[in-house]
Formats: sequence, structure tokens, C-alpha cells
Amino acid sequence: MDPARAKRSSWLNDQRVRALAYQTLLVAVMAALAWSAIHNAVVNMRARGIPMGFGFWNDVAGFDINLHLINYSNLSTYGQAFWVGLLNTLLIAIICIPLATLLGFVVGVARLSPNWLLSRFALVYTSVMRNTPLLLLLLFWYNAVLKSLPGPRQSISIGDVVFLNNRGLYLPMPVARDSAAWFWGAVAAAAALAIGFRVWARRRQDRTAALAPTGIVTAALILGLPALVIAVAGAPFGFDIARLSGFNLKGGLPVIPEMAALVFGLVTFTAAFIAETVRAGVLAVPAGQSEASGALGLHRGLSMRLVVIPQAMRLVTPPLTSQYLNIIKNSSLAVFIGYPDLVQIFAGTVLNQTQAAVQVMAITMGVYLAISLTVATALNAFNARYALRGR
Repeated sequence: MDPARAKRSSWLNDQRVRALAYQTLLVAVMAALAWSAIHNAVVNMRARGIPMGFGFWNDVAGFDINLHLINYSNLSTYGQAFWVGLLNTLLIAIICIPLATLLGFVVGVARLSPNWLLSRFALVYTSVMRNTPLLLLLLFWYNAVLKSLPGPRQSISIGDVVFLNNRGLYLPMPVARDSAAWFWGAVAAAAALAIGFRVWARRRQDRTAALAPTGIVTAALILGLPALVIAVAGAPFGFDIARLSGFNLKGGLPVIPEMAALVFGLVTFTAAFIAETVRAGVLAVPAGQSEASGALGLHRGLSMRLVVIPQAMRLVTPPLTSQYLNIIKNSSLAVFIGYPDLVQIFAGTVLNQTQAAVQVMAITMGVYLAISLTVATALNAFNARYALRGR
């Protein structure tokens, strides 16, 4: 065989060369498709007079938002409206993730309870919630529960401090006084001392096997130091309580019905899935671990808290990440009940007014991607820290 031909044949039969050629071809095809899509979008946007830049960002929005954590009015810009929607979305995530985790763990452990009534109640709860569409659940909380409440003049009152009506839940608004700085300083000092004592107690236990009353000392520090500051400097906070003024309540800390319905719906829905994840994680821990802890004299509750749950967490954390991400993404369903989140404000109102569909949707998708990646990275780091490592 001709040497040049043999060399060319060997080059064509080289697996690495063929793999590189296929990947190059694939990248070229994807780039061509992307360029074609962008070109078509630009042509169509120009033909229809749709804005192609981000100049709308600093234009006056011209609409009000009934819940905003930063200064905002109808004279604010679309950019400020974006930040309002983003903060409202993050607010829901910050509230719902801890509440759903707590409720999910309680229901998950209750599913394994030897108490027949408690375990069956937990079973019914998880079965109903997991098989009910989330949108239907949100509409139920909003229309069937919250909208059926009485009006402001007939508000349901709890000690003339908390009021509930069809316009929302009104809580006392804390108002800081001069002694608030001393109070928070005492709380920080108590937390630091409690953490230091627990570290010292753990190290002493590792050396001598002697147990220290960490729970009692921690409670004494957390409660004692702030109580001492209150006794000396006075109450650090006052409370602004809502009062009926005209046809509505004024003052206090109002929680709009849309927010309450979204929180109730997301928490009760996601907690059912977290409960099943927790139950599966606990059942995955070998039964010998519980038997060994019982042989050492630990009662069932202490065995669950000190032996079973810590081992189950290594199995629970990865699927728990998916549930946290679902809370963030499912919060976009708030648009159906009128809660002003990022989708309702930016991908809804702003898009309709500016017609900048491509830019608005790209920003919205990028924000959800960034939030999801941040949460996933944090939980993956937590999982990697506590995962079992082979020698």
C-alpha cells in the first residue's frame, strides 16, 4: 500500500480524530441554528417596531405595586419595578423554605410514629397534598379561604392586637426604641457564648465522655442576657397596632391576602414531598442503628435525634435541594392570584407595556437560573461537607 494512503487511512480510523470532527460539526450546526434564530428575531422585531435594546429600563413605569420592600411609586422606573418583583420573589422563598422544611420534617417523622392515629393523619395529609395540583391549592387558599373572611369592620380579632379580614392579616409592627442596640448586642453576645460553650463541651466529651448540660446553658444564655438588658434598660421595642380608620385598618404590619395564600399553598404542598423524602431517608438508615442506640439506653426520641436523623440527612439533602428549587420556581404561579412577584410585575406588566418580549424574558429566565444555581451550589456544598468519605 502506498505510504501516504496508509497514513491517511490510519488518520481517518483514529477514534480521537473522528470524535473531534463530530464535535466540531455539532458545534457548527448549533451555532448556525442559533444565528438563524437570532437573525429571524431581529428581522421580525424591526418589522413590528418592537424595541431591541434595554432603553426601557429607565422609563417611567406608570403603575402601582401593592407590596414593595423598597421605595416605589407609579413614577418609578421599570428598573425599580424589576427590583421590587425580585425582592418579592426572594421574600416568598425566604419565608417558605424554612416553614416547608419544618412542617415536612414533622410530618415525615409522624409517618413513622408508632401512634396509629398520628401516622394515619400524616399519611392522609401527604396523599392529599401530593395529588392536588399546586395551582388548584393556591386558588383554594385565595378564593375559598381568604376571600370568604369578613370585611375590615367585622375583622377577626385576637386580643385586639392581631386582625384578620378579607384584605389581609394585620400584625403588630415592631418599633425600635433607644435600648434596641443594647438588646441586639446582648443577643449577639449570648449566641457567641452559647456556641463557644457547645464547642468546649463537645471537645471535653470527646476526651472524657462526660456530658455537659449544653441545652440548659444555651437556653439560660439566650434568654437570660437579653432579659437582663430589658430589666435594666427597658423594653427595646414598642408595637404599632392596626386600628380601624374609615373603611379599612391602618397601621401595623399588613400581610396582603395574595401573599398569605401563596405562602400557605407553597408550604403545605412542598412539605408533603419533603415529608416523603424524610421518611425515605430515615427508613434507609439500617435498623441496627436504632437497636444499638436502644441497647445503650437511649429512648426513641433521643435515638432519632442523635443517631438516626444525622445519618438520614446525608440521604435527604440531595432530593431536598430539588424541593427548595421547586419552591422558588413554583412561586411564579403567584401570577394567578395576583401576588406581585417577578413574573407578575416584570414578565407580565412590564412586558405588556414595553413589548420588549425578548429582553424581558431573557432577564427573567436569567434571574431564576441565577437563584436556582445559587441555592443548588449552597446545598451541594453542605452535602459535600457531611457526606461519607471513603478511605
